[in-house]
Amino acid sequence: MTLEKLAQQRILILDGAMGTMIQRHPLTEEDFRHAELKAHPSPLKGNNDLLSLTRPDIILNIHRAYFEAGADIVETNTFSSTSIAQSDYGLESYAYVLNVESAKLARQAADEYSTEAKPRFVAGSIGPTNRTASLSPDVNRPGFRAITFKELEDAYAEQVNGLMDGGADLLLVETVFDTLNAKAALFAIQRVFDERKEKLPIMVSGTITDASGRTLSGQTTHAFLISVSHVPLFSVGLNCALGADQLMPYVDVLDQHAPFLVSAHPNAGLPNEMGSYDQSPEDFAELLRVYFKRNLVNIVGGCCGTTPDHIRVLAEVASEFSPRPLPTKNALVS
Repeated sequence: MTLEKLAQQRILILDGAMGTMIQRHPLTEEDFRHAELKAHPSPLKGNNDLLSLTRPDIILNIHRAYFEAGADIVETNTFSSTSIAQSDYGLESYAYVLNVESAKLARQAADEYSTEAKPRFVAGSIGPTNRTASLSPDVNRPGFRAITFKELEDAYAEQVNGLMDGGADLLLVETVFDTLNAKAALFAIQRVFDERKEKLPIMVSGTITDASGRTLSGQTTHAFLISVSHVPLFSVGLNCALGADQLMPYVDVLDQHAPFLVSAHPNAGLPNEMGSYDQSPEDFAELLRVYFKRNLVNIVGGCCGTTPDHIRVLAEVASEFSPRPLPTKNALVS
């Protein structure tokens, strides 16, 4: 069954946090190195995407845990797998292979857990990079930019090719804080699709940074939606920064105006004073129950602080409800 048909039948379950699960392992610098990287001059600990090459067992088992919990879709371990983000570690040349190998791991887990009744899917995670095309990193030079649109486009194109070569079923441009970065990713995706003469479904998920209700680059949820709606998306949604209760008003905007499926993968509440997330799986799922009762979403999962336990309870609750129906008319600018 295709992903599109499945989404008409029920609410789809995305996985939870990758970083939260990696943090459960007492990793050392050596875990982030293999034979080729033994003499690499820069510290590599903390470059979690690199674990797809150096500790694939950890990443594969995280994917398996989320599928075991009931996820329909897992995200590849590629949030920072662009040459731009990897340049912080001097590993620009590893970008393509990181995407290929990460997608292969997720693909292996998906194939292990897929059945005719419940097929499983791989979303190629495309993060925002650590550079912004809309904002200056130098308060004394507001017109300065640390990256160009073309540089972002080329880096994203390399990532997309790697994800597709590794077996991704769809592409997820996520945690969008700068819509111009997302536009570069979407432009790159369309370029790669044209070059390869093949297409995958595209998900886009933005981030509302705080109670202002705007992205870091200043857009409201509705403005963000309009900015990316030139692309025929599979879904549009929001993730990260906020818990489910804080995120709901902005998901409500997407429900009112999006001509696409709507997704949400919030954090497990807000972090405590130590930066940890305390929200239980039950509390997390009960907050999202309100989304389901109001038919706000088609795809749900978890971001920072969520675990397979959160996804297990969420999947159980979601199974009681029907997915958000697509609007009968285009409400985008109404």
